[in-house]
Amino acid sequence: MKAIKKIKLVMALGITIFFANNIKAQEVTNYDKGFRLGFGLTGGYTLNDPYKLALGADARLQYDLSKRYSFTLTTGYSRLFVSKADGDDLGFIPAKGGFKAFIWNDKFYLMGEAGAAFAADDHYHKTSFLLAPSIGYATKYIDISIRYEQYNDFEHLNNDGSTSKGVGQVGLRVAYGFDL
Repeated sequence: MKAIKKIKLVMALGITIFFANNIKAQEVTNYDKGFRLGFGLTGGYTLNDPYKLALGADARLQYDLSKRYSFTLTTGYSRLFVSKADGDDLGFIPAKGGFKAFIWNDKFYLMGEAGAAFAADDHYHKTSFLLAPSIGYATKYIDISIRYEQYNDFEHLNNDGSTSKGVGQVGLRVAYGFDL
């Protein structure tokens, strides 16, 4: 009886070793995590008087967590333009951190950024909280997005001539990016 148990154990062990040698682990295609750098130009329309148009340039550092998800850091220079009779233009330096998620075909994405806008003009010395949701399309080198930016602490004119806080703009960003 003991001999039959030993034979069964040896046969089971032999079959296990035979199949273990033929089993391969499932191959996983890893996406290389890494950094990307992009340089962009933005043109936009402001939604609050006295500002009319917005222009800007930026640099964005992106860390890819996976093929679909990335962290971003963006800075640059932007300017909100007024008509000559309405007052002074407002230039500022945005500093934003964000999260980018590709949602369709690894080309279309949603992104949210938050940070601060530091006024860079002598006549205006405030810093504003900044929120910027966007939707975009990206390839290996080109990134095109439409975004809304809200500057909570910058002042705008009301219809009665008084001022209130909060300026928004809708902009189109076109950028060139590459792997580092």
